[in-house]
Amino acid sequence: MRRRSGWTARERQVADVTHHEAELGDVRIHYVTAGSGPPLVLLHGWPQTWYTWRYVIDDLAGQYFVIAPDLRGLGDSSRPVSGYDKRTVADDVWRVVSRDLELRSFYLVGHDWGGPVAYALAVAHPDAVTRLAILDVTIPGDGTTNFSQSGKRWHHGFHATRDLPEALTAGREDVYLEWFFRNFGATPTAVSPDDVAEYLRTYRMPGALRAGFEYYRALERDSLDNRKSPKLQMPVLALGGACSWGRGLEVVESLRRVARDVRGGVVEGAGHWIPEEQPEQLVKAFKAFFRESQREQLVKTGRVSC
Repeated sequence: MRRRSGWTARERQVADVTHHEAELGDVRIHYVTAGSGPPLVLLHGWPQTWYTWRYVIDDLAGQYFVIAPDLRGLGDSSRPVSGYDKRTVADDVWRVVSRDLELRSFYLVGHDWGGPVAYALAVAHPDAVTRLAILDVTIPGDGTTNFSQSGKRWHHGFHATRDLPEALTAGREDVYLEWFFRNFGATPTAVSPDDVAEYLRTYRMPGALRAGFEYYRALERDSLDNRKSPKLQMPVLALGGACSWGRGLEVVESLRRVARDVRGGVVEGAGHWIPEEQPEQLVKAFKAFFRESQREQLVKTGRVSC
């Protein structure tokens, strides 16, 4: 584990966050940690980085040891040519958590592509993932065949096309990525221009857009992998933005196809960018969900009565 000393101006606004780098051989993973207590791993999606969790980290660090990595190819992690199927990305996270940090169990949260990564990690290591939360994404291969909602998620097919999106967006990352932030939130200003600039800092780096598009190009592989997976046994919290696709309800519906114990619903006043649009609602939901597990442990050890 190696600490990174350089912070951007935007990153400095997140209180008490420490930067680290894990050299895993085939990839270098940048991640941040904060707080103390039961471990809680937060996985971001596209076109974002660990920074999407900044408000959530500030509130959760008082009760949890928070770990937020930049996924393979994104943020300040390295950008291998291959390995963007979600099982491989999940293994990156597992190696950071189990080897670098030597954690045996943890709570796990995934938003957007971080959701399928979190699901793959929970399937691979069910004894380590105590509880799982998935935000505003469905699971590829969940028993349905239309992950992209009959083309409503138009960018899925575009991003999956080999070479074309790189050619059309190179040098115009601001125009392209800002469109998503303006149109996928509950309001066009759900993510501020200053915060978009922090995301653009990394997505303008060589290979960053290609790496992001590779997440979409691995979708067929992900679907095949997940169809073979057993149903998850740990409790799952599934939340969608009330102003997002399917009014957020499709998240719960998808997770109920792949897990036995699912609860959740919608986050009011949020579109797709839930951690930034409604962090207080999200933190409240997380604390209530994870507190159930902590109470269960106390009951098992006889430290509290039922």
